[in-house]
Amino acid sequence: MLTNTACQSAKPKKRPYKLSDSGGLYLLVNSNSNKLWRLKYRYLGIEKMLSFGLYPIISLAEAREKRDAAKKLLSQGIDPSTAKKAEKQQAIRNASNTFKAIALEWHANQIGKWSPNHALTVMRRFDVDIFPHIGSRPIADIDAPELLELLRIIEKRGALDVAMRVKQICGQVFRYGIATGMCKRDHAADLKGALRTGKVQHFAALDIKEMPAFLQALERNDVRLFSQTRRAIRLLMLLFTRTIELIHAKWAEFDLENAQWEIPAERMKMGKAHIVPLSKQAVDLLKAQQEETRHLKTDFVFPSQIRPKDPMSNNTILFAIGRLGYKYRMTGHGFRALARTAIREKLGYDGDVIERQLAHAVANKVVRAYDRTQFLPERKKMMQQWSDYLDAIA
Repeated sequence: MLTNTACQSAKPKKRPYKLSDSGGLYLLVNSNSNKLWRLKYRYLGIEKMLSFGLYPIISLAEAREKRDAAKKLLSQGIDPSTAKKAEKQQAIRNASNTFKAIALEWHANQIGKWSPNHALTVMRRFDVDIFPHIGSRPIADIDAPELLELLRIIEKRGALDVAMRVKQICGQVFRYGIATGMCKRDHAADLKGALRTGKVQHFAALDIKEMPAFLQALERNDVRLFSQTRRAIRLLMLLFTRTIELIHAKWAEFDLENAQWEIPAERMKMGKAHIVPLSKQAVDLLKAQQEETRHLKTDFVFPSQIRPKDPMSNNTILFAIGRLGYKYRMTGHGFRALARTAIREKLGYDGDVIERQLAHAVANKVVRAYDRTQFLPERKKMMQQWSDYLDAIA
């Protein structure tokens, strides 16, 4: 039996020699002073050798633990050398299959199903909140506590909704990793109930009875908003599309002669093309906008004041509404909630027609199967009546 003292005091000789321990374990002392742990064993009647590493990096006690582990494998009919090679190969695979590598592969596979804006949002979450913390880690090595630590960092800055979205994204990446054999568990699912939740906040929206005062403030324009900004606000009122859909609108999407705007699928949240009937008032606003911006030679209906080749900023409308005196009380998105309620209550339209104009996903599978022209005659009539109603209450 070897002792630590014997291992330490072993001196090199002209030729390598062995210091035996027990159970086939020995220390090989080389002429260059290196001391290597080896295990001699037999598997299927063949003598084999297994290396455990360099002494004193691997101590006598650790070498004996490795010997015992190898003997246990042998008792199970497993060759320790084969098991060690498989473990090494798995470690190499894990090192190359980082969370970032798997996440980018998953993201690339999803792009065809997403809108460009959503794809950018997910990538931004990766770059800002995820990759700096676990991007370089093998996805198979990440566990629930490590993922929770990442999410706690986001929570500490008060971004509770972002933390929840990051958890969902990570869960999708883990599930893709499971499907492709890169990991065995979705640790995001293990964190159910572990995150703080905030009170759900809806977009601020005025009540219809407050609209006359808002329309008058917009008409007076005491705060001297740009004419383009005022038109954008008016069109959001008339058309109640999403703000991002309006500010990224291009002239090629409009047929002013037939009073129709077709938003392409790649710019819609639900990934389906959407037709927006245009009232006479909306057509007049668009013609005025076209005349004012014609000299800019831009594709966008609402170009940036600073860089006309780019669209208007997403915050332009929000800040303009705030300057009119409605900060925290109204948003561009709020016109959707306003129209949804007022058109039903004041104009008496069926909810399905309104929801179709809002381009919301319909729960009924049969109704959802219709094409983008669903309820188009009713929607044309509704959009004109809504514009006339807003004129009347102004």
